[in-house]
Parts: sequence; structure tokens; C-alpha cells
Amino acid sequence: MRIPLIIATLLFATPSLASDFTGPDYSGVYDCTGTDAHEGAYTGTVTIENIPTQSTGEYGAYRFQLEVPDYGVYEGQAAARGEHMGIFFALNDPTTRDYGTGTAMFSKNAEGKWTFHKFYYEPEYKGGNHGTEDCVQR
Repeated sequence: MRIPLIIATLLFATPSLASDFTGPDYSGVYDCTGTDAHEGAYTGTVTIENIPTQSTGEYGAYRFQLEVPDYGVYEGQAAARGEHMGIFFALNDPTTRDYGTGTAMFSKNAEGKWTFHKFYYEPEYKGGNHGTEDCVQR
């Protein structure tokens, strides 16, 4: 018996909704303070959302969003293993060339909430830029 092509494609190409993800889940909303080499001190809100269909074993896949008052919304994605996370982000106005890559390290504070420290590099924003953020889960 032959399976019609469209049914075979759906059977074998659709990702499973079940996840074998065993790593820590960093999903949540975080309050952040940062220091940018060009812009100085700032505050923001980070939202991290795990993508179960793309997270497997000890590796976590995430949607990443940073909202900074008076600057805008930075959309991105992240990949984590253990307490380390790599992050790509970009301001939703591409004309600013305000995008970059960060590396974050997570830990839990005394209240049991996730915290992270992030270093980021932006190769094209104002001739090159970098900064740090410290964030605490709400």
C-alpha cells in the first residue's frame, strides 16, 4: 500500500509537539539594568520564551525580546546549554543598524529566581559597540 505524498510529507515533516528537553527553562519576564558603551546606563524588560519543539536534551531554544524605553523593541532568538546562553537581537528599525550578539550566564538568586549577566557586541551600531546587562526574573 502506498501513502499519498501529501500524507507522507505531513507524517514525516511535522515536528513533534512532545519535547525531550531536560535543561533548565529560562522562560519568563526579567527586569534589567544595563550599561551601553555609546548610550550609557539604561533599563529594560526582557521576555524569554522556550520553544519546546526545538529544544532537545540539554539544549534549549528560545524567543528573545528586549524592550528599552525611548529606544524600542529588540527581537531575537537564543540558544542555551546549561547556564550559558547565546543571544542574537536586533532593533525592529533596521535603519539604525542596532543589532548584535550576546552571551549570558544564568544563576538563581536567594529568592530562587533566575538572574543573568549578559555581555553583548554590536558590530555596526555607531561604528561598533558593546555593553552589559544584569537581569532578574519577576
